[in-house]
Amino acid sequence: MDFSYTEEQQMLQDSVQKFVQNSYDFDTRNTIIASDDGYSLENWQLFAELGWLTVPFSEADGGFGGSAVDLIVMMEEFGKANLVEPFTPTAILGGGLVAALGTDAQKAELLPRVMDGSLQLACAYAESTSRFNLASVSTSAESDADRLVINGSKVAVLNGPSADKLLVVARESGATTDRSGISVFLVDSESEGVSVQAYTNVDGKRAARISFDCVAVPVAQRLGEAGGALVALQAVIDRAIVATSAEAVGALEALLQKTVEYSKIRKQFGTAIGTFQALQHRMADMFIECQLARSIVIMAAMKLGSSESELEKTKSVSAAKSRVGRAIEKVSQEAIQIHGGIGMTEELDVGHLFKRVTAIDVMFGNADYHTERFASL
Repeated sequence: MDFSYTEEQQMLQDSVQKFVQNSYDFDTRNTIIASDDGYSLENWQLFAELGWLTVPFSEADGGFGGSAVDLIVMMEEFGKANLVEPFTPTAILGGGLVAALGTDAQKAELLPRVMDGSLQLACAYAESTSRFNLASVSTSAESDADRLVINGSKVAVLNGPSADKLLVVARESGATTDRSGISVFLVDSESEGVSVQAYTNVDGKRAARISFDCVAVPVAQRLGEAGGALVALQAVIDRAIVATSAEAVGALEALLQKTVEYSKIRKQFGTAIGTFQALQHRMADMFIECQLARSIVIMAAMKLGSSESELEKTKSVSAAKSRVGRAIEKVSQEAIQIHGGIGMTEELDVGHLFKRVTAIDVMFGNADYHTERFASL
C-alpha cells in the first residue's frame, strides 16, 4: 500500500503549513481562545478563500471533491498548530450530514454558505446517557400536523455556541436504543424553545449543552427519510473519527518535536538531558508510536475511499482510533514527564497540545470502546 502523498495533496499540505508559520503562532492562538467567539472570524474567511472549506465536499455539491486522504493531510497540519477554528463541527459533521441526507434544495441552500464561510453548523447528537452509542437517542420528535415538535437535551455539542444552524438527531419512533426511527432535523439556533448553555472545553474549544423544549420544526426541515438517518450518521461520524485521529497525529508529532528540542537545552548535572540514553530510548519510543499511528490513520482514510465493504471500512476506522488512543497515552504523557512541571503550565504550548489530544481520545469513543467495537465486528 502506497502511503506517499500526491502532488495535489502536497500542495494542500504546503498551503496549511505556510498559513501556520505566518499567521498562527502560540500567542496568536491564546488571543483567539480568549476572544468572545473562541475562534477567529478572519481566519475562517481565509479558510474559505483558500478553498479549505470545500475539501470535504464532492464536486457535485460544488466542493473540491477531496478524498478522506486529502482531508487528513489538512487535519494533520491543523493538529500540529492546535487550531481552534470549528472545521470539524461545521465542514465535516454538519456539512457531511447535509451532503449525505439533504435534498437537492437543502444542499443548494446550505452547502455553498458553509463553503464560503458564512454559515456555522453544529451536530447535536450526543446525550448524557448515550455514551458512545449513536443509536441511543431519547430526544423525541413527535408529529403535529405539518410539523414536528422536538423535546430533549444534547450534550457536548461542538461549536454549539457559534452555530447558526443545528443538525439535531431525534427519535420519531421506537425504543430509546432502536437502530430505526432516528431522524436528523435542521433547527435554527435562535428558534423558540432552544436553550444553549455554552462552555469552554479543556482544550480551549467551545461547546454547549443544548435543550429543546417543544421546538416546532416544519417537516421540510427533516434531512432524509423519516427514521432512516442512523446509517448516514454513522458514516459521517466515522469520517470525523479519521479526521480527528489525523489531527491527533499532527499534535503528537508536534509534542515529539518540542520534547526533543527541550531535551537539547534542558541541563541536569551540567549536561543536556537529551544525552542521557534512557531519555533517548523514551523519545525513540515516542517516535515509533507516532509513525504507527500515522500509518494506520492513512490506511483507514484510504479504505474509506475504497470499494471495500462497509464492515471493513468500519473496522479500519475503529482500528485507527484505538491505535491513536494508545499513541496519545504514550506520547503525550512522556512529553509531560520529560518536560517536567513546566510542561503543564499555560505558558508552554506543550500543555495545550496535551489537553487537545486528551480531548480527542474521548471524542467519538475512546481507545477501549473502539478496541471492543473492532473485536465485535
